[in-house]
Parts: sequence; C-alpha cells; structure tokens
Amino acid sequence: MNLLFKIGFLNISWIDVIDIFLVAVLMYQLYKLMKGSVAVRVFLGFLSLYLIYLVVRASGMELLSSILGEFMGVGVLAVIILFQQEIRKFLLIIGRSTAFNRESFLELLGIKNKKEVFSLNVSAVVEAAKTLGGSNTGALIVFSRNSELKFYSESGDMMDAIISKRILLSIFNKYSPLHDGAVIIYNGRVKAARCILPVTEQTLPAQFGLRHRAAIGMSENTDTLVLIISEETGQLSLARGGKIDHNLSPQEIRKRINEYYHTVEPSLDQVITKQVEEDKKKRKKKKQQNH
Repeated sequence: MNLLFKIGFLNISWIDVIDIFLVAVLMYQLYKLMKGSVAVRVFLGFLSLYLIYLVVRASGMELLSSILGEFMGVGVLAVIILFQQEIRKFLLIIGRSTAFNRESFLELLGIKNKKEVFSLNVSAVVEAAKTLGGSNTGALIVFSRNSELKFYSESGDMMDAIISKRILLSIFNKYSPLHDGAVIIYNGRVKAARCILPVTEQTLPAQFGLRHRAAIGMSENTDTLVLIISEETGQLSLARGGKIDHNLSPQEIRKRINEYYHTVEPSLDQVITKQVEEDKKKRKKKKQQNH
C-alpha cells in the first residue's frame, strides 16, 4: 500500500482517496435522487448518526460505540424499509444506464437483436393534443419505446387500436367512460386506455395537479415519455426521467416525441397503410387458428 500522506494517527493512501471519492459520488447521486422528497431529511439524519458512530468508534469510546453499533446493525433493515421507493428508483436508473439490459447484452454476445420497425403517427397525437388543449380537456398519454408496460396496461382497458386523432379525442371526451386515466402507446398503437399510473412523491408547485404528479411518477418508474394536457389551462407538458417541461408548443411536442423514438416522422399515408396491413395479417392469422 503506497502511503500518500498522514493526518495524526490516520495513514492516507491512494486507495483511501479513491474510496472516499467514490463514496462521495454515491452519496451525491442518492441525494439528487431524493431531493425534494420527505425522505431526504430521514437520509441526512441517518447519515449524520452514522458519521457520529464512526467518530465515536475511532475515538475508542467503547460503551457509546457498542450502543450505536447495535443501532447500525438494525439500521440496514430500517433503511430498506424507509427508502424502498428510492432504492427501487436507484436500481431502475442503474438498469437503464448500464450495458446489462437485454439488447446490449445480446450485442455483447454477438447476437443482433432484430428490433421491430414501426411507424408512430405523431401528427395524429399532436393534432389531438392541440384540440384537447383548446377545449381545456385533460389528458395523459404515455409513450413507450422498449416495453409494453403490461402491469400498467392491465390496470385499464386493453384496446390495441390504430392511432388517430378521432380515437384519442373520443377516449378523452369528458363523457367517455375511458377518459379517466392514461392512454398507453406502444409499438405505434394505442395499447390501453383508462390506465392507472404511479404518483410521484416529489414536492411540486401548486399549479401541478394529480395528472401532472402521475405523469412525473410514471416517468420516474419507467423509461417513458408522458404527455400531459392540463384541464385547467389547456397547456401541454412533457414528463421524462422524473422531470417535467411545462407549457410547450405543439411544434416542441412533435420534436420531443421524435427525439424520444430517434425516428424521422413518416407521412400519414405510410402510417395508415402499414397499420391496415398489420390488422389484415392479424385477422388472417386468427382465421387460420380458428380453422
């Protein structure tokens, strides 16, 4: 072990410096994750108590050290219980940002995963959003590019419908039985409507209601893009990664959706033709199975 410098009875090496740096980065990331929630106060309190325990143990105070040591032993279980939501979010972030997801893992093995190529009718979504916003009709639309969100889809009514302006307007019509909840769009189609989304625990401004809180909560828990149309103001917003961009123009909405999917928006004729062909294939396959 190469000694770097000495502070009193402490011998500091390069490994210790790297260790302290990595712990500092980890603590900072955890703080960022919990910032704005009630859990951050509990986290700072627990961290302060742990630092006191380290100082007491290093000072040789055996009685106080043993008492705090017993508390720290149970503290690991307490942390898991108190911070279960934050730990889940942290693991989700790691899972999304590392190479150990399904697609990257297959690429590392040299297996090319064939991605389904689909066309999303962004124009229909944007036009519907403009109409809904103009009439102050609230709406929640979830875009998913790599997961069918089965858990959230099954909380509502399954549809598997072609995306169109009329479909979206009819779903979010105030007198429609499907308007209360979110629409999930996956694989270029309306997968489900009236879906229940998780609500964020962040402290938000008073202008954001339950619809905005649900959108942020969904973007925290999944790799999705969520479009929010305010019922009070008719303003359009987008939530991604636990953050919300408020009062966006239809042009900006179109741009952000295209950026999320990393695709160039196809023409309306191409979208409708492709989706009609897919429906024909599905009907033909069902007939063959029935016979």
